[in-house]
Amino acid sequence: MKRSRFSEKQIIGIVKQQESGVSTAEVCREHGISSATFYKWKSKFGGLEVSDARRLKGSRMRIPI
Repeated sequence: MKRSRFSEKQIIGIVKQQESGVSTAEVCREHGISSATFYKWKSKFGGLEVSDARRLKGSRMRIPI
């Protein structure tokens, strides 16, 4: 699987920037991402804090597939 250019902390910051009132198009242009990528991140990380994302990632790592 391809590794992301952005860490989870950075992604959460980008989503919060848009939630604070900056337009989606402006956020995408500033960070060099597509709107589809942004909305995918928003569905996954929207409303999370950095600590929540780490806890989520940790629980995923422990679950055997």
